[in-house]
Amino acid sequence: NLWNAPDAEKSIGTSTIGSSEACMLGGLAFKRRWQQARRAAGKDTSSPNIVMSSAVQVCWEKFCNYFDVEPRYVPISEEHKTLDGHDLANYVDENTIGVVAIMGVTYTGMYEPVAEIAAALDEIQKDTGLDIPIHVDGASGAMIAPFLQPDLVWDFRLERVHSISTSGHKYGLVYPGLGWVVWREARWLPEDLVFKVSYLGGEMPTFALNFSRPGAQVLLQYYMFLRLGFEGYRAVQQESQDVAEYLAQGIARLDAFELWNDGSDIPVFAWRLKEGHTKNWTLYDLQDRLRMKGWLVPAYPMPADLEQITVQRIVVRNGLSM
Repeated sequence: NLWNAPDAEKSIGTSTIGSSEACMLGGLAFKRRWQQARRAAGKDTSSPNIVMSSAVQVCWEKFCNYFDVEPRYVPISEEHKTLDGHDLANYVDENTIGVVAIMGVTYTGMYEPVAEIAAALDEIQKDTGLDIPIHVDGASGAMIAPFLQPDLVWDFRLERVHSISTSGHKYGLVYPGLGWVVWREARWLPEDLVFKVSYLGGEMPTFALNFSRPGAQVLLQYYMFLRLGFEGYRAVQQESQDVAEYLAQGIARLDAFELWNDGSDIPVFAWRLKEGHTKNWTLYDLQDRLRMKGWLVPAYPMPADLEQITVQRIVVRNGLSM
């Protein structure tokens, strides 16, 4: 219900060790459905590809490497700071198993406009007949948007969104070792990927990249949902966002810096050094000085085609108070 599945009883999902495993399971479901459809049509299944922003988290590179899928990266630019549907038709074809949209880009914390990506894919389907689904990598944002931006349409309200993954140990407020992936409807998870195990005193379905795993994190997530409820989560996430926006506004007032984004999506924001401000120091030097004071504020180059730009980023989570 948190992600607006049309019928929660008919959706399906699983817990994972983190959002990386959740992403891989979402990608696997895409690949298997694509293979089944291609075989049924008597077509070749040897060259699957998946389309995503050049700013995706490294788990998607792993997915493509481990499961033999060609990654197609749409470069981000100053004009198009996220994957926003622009030029998408040049990247998808009949071998595209799906498109990944990110709710909270690792580099900057910005949301990718899932509704705009879905609209671009609608147009592509009208022109070519290709029906390409979306997986939303909501590692952080899927546990922020429902509480802080409830009117933003990014989730299962969009029919093209087949699956959503998140991390319990980012903004789900659980200690590390937990992620979740949910499919809009059970039919989008191919049944032949689910193993039914009967030696544990009853039949249990499992869909995971491992078998045994700790259960404490799942219990804690359940406890947090019951303890805090919707309003409690909203209050905690709002506090983090208030701190992030306060910090962003403060950094924007310093002559040296220019914000890349302001923390109004997830409570994460990035900035860069203003062009021509100084030749005496860089953001890497600032990162080093902050580390001496015990603050980990990473500086790093942006992804391909923007690697000449260095940004610095602050992630605000529960516990970093005003």
